Amino acid sequence: MSKKGDHLECGGNKELKEERMQDASEETVRRRERANTPSPKREKTPQASPPRFLSVEELMETAKGVTNMTLAHEIIVNHAFQVKPVELPEGSLERRVKEIMHKAFWDCLEAQLKEDPPIYGHAIKLLAEIKETLLSFLLPGQGRLHSRIEEVLDLPLIHQQADNGALDISQLSHFIVGMMGLLCAPCRDEDINKLKEITNIVPLLKTIFSVLDIMKMDMANFALSSIRPHLMQQSAEYERSKFQDFFEKQPNALDYTEKWLENSLKCLREARAIDSNAASSEPPSLSTLTVHNHAYLLLLKWDHASDPFPETVLMDQVRFQEMQQEAEKLVLLSSVLLIVYTSTGEAISGLPGLIETLKNTVNVMLANMHTPSFIVQEALATIGEKLCVDLSQCLSQHGYSPFYAEQQNTLRGQISAIIQPDNIVHKLIDLRVQSYLLASIESSQHKTPLPLPGGLAPVSRELKELAVRFSRLVNFNKLVFSPFYQKILHKILRAVEIPSTDT
Repeated sequence: MSKKGDHLECGGNKELKEERMQDASEETVRRRERANTPSPKREKTPQASPPRFLSVEELMETAKGVTNMTLAHEIIVNHAFQVKPVELPEGSLERRVKEIMHKAFWDCLEAQLKEDPPIYGHAIKLLAEIKETLLSFLLPGQGRLHSRIEEVLDLPLIHQQADNGALDISQLSHFIVGMMGLLCAPCRDEDINKLKEITNIVPLLKTIFSVLDIMKMDMANFALSSIRPHLMQQSAEYERSKFQDFFEKQPNALDYTEKWLENSLKCLREARAIDSNAASSEPPSLSTLTVHNHAYLLLLKWDHASDPFPETVLMDQVRFQEMQQEAEKLVLLSSVLLIVYTSTGEAISGLPGLIETLKNTVNVMLANMHTPSFIVQEALATIGEKLCVDLSQCLSQHGYSPFYAEQQNTLRGQISAIIQPDNIVHKLIDLRVQSYLLASIESSQHKTPLPLPGGLAPVSRELKELAVRFSRLVNFNKLVFSPFYQKILHKILRAVEIPSTDT
């Protein structure tokens, strides 16, 4: 809304803002107390130093730094990030107050313009604000437009015209709408055309401000998209600096990160011990890079309901959780299709488009697999029934041998068994997906396409897209927190007397 609207809101919202700041401070204190309170998961975690109490000022400053760091991080890693106007909750007190005060302002303006002679004080202030906004949209090379705006929206002249009863606000509004049409994004042409249809001056000015607010968002988002490629290194340094400030105030701020990397080392040692026993040889040494990369795979197997997420990836927890769910769905989908192919491979391999059709069918039935109401066993049973019907019809239409009842029973049973913990197909596909994702972060340059593991061809597009997002997020996280990781990795590798190499 306009600055005029903002001035009207300030007084009514002062107490609300103070209450929100107090609530935010209290919530920060509660979170800090929870973080410093021993729990079964943290009792054995070594503390760098005893926790200390922070003043309210320190808490507020730290919270501000973390908020700024989160925003900078979001701009870099979320390519769909956009500035959006704040939408107050429907029915909220703040929204009702805003609506009442804005209505009072526009009603007052309308009453002033209907006076004889009209009172132009408020209208001229709005024209001044519109002029300032239009000038803010101009680029350095648009001198002619700048001069034109200054010429038409000449405030001293407008004041003089108002004093002499010669001010034509309608004419100025039409100029403003035309200038907005020149400066707006193409997607706003429809909004500009609607402005041209409004004849009443007060509704026109009111709508002009609404469209200008949208144009401000467009300009901000355009600026973000333009500078994002140049922000990567600066953002990494900024986030590292802000986290260092936070770490200095809270020395035990990396407890969960250390535990996460220790778990990665433990898993790798156990896996290599099994391999060496099978091969009757000594397990090879582990590098810090190997432990570090494997740790990111653990994030795709995380129990988000019970295990605290590592501090250094906490801002991306939702993203890692979404990728985890996507990977789980791809594993289940690929397992079903692999079973179908091995059951009727010779027949369906010669039917173009069939696998894609079956894939879409299974995909739809697994769409809600991570919702609380989803029961995977029932879904797999339904998938088995549906695929048997589709395969029977398809084989019959193309002159292949019928899909006999015994084959159908076998297929249904194999699909239903996918969810079992020891199911070979599911474990094999899961291992291949994890290996592909690990390879995506190990080969950071991506000069040549990564070879696709067998059995994953039907989901190759989805898997490649997931790998790109996963590796991009991991590589930026490494760029930011590498100094912190190096200290922890060298420490835990020395503790088990394993030779380490730098990442």
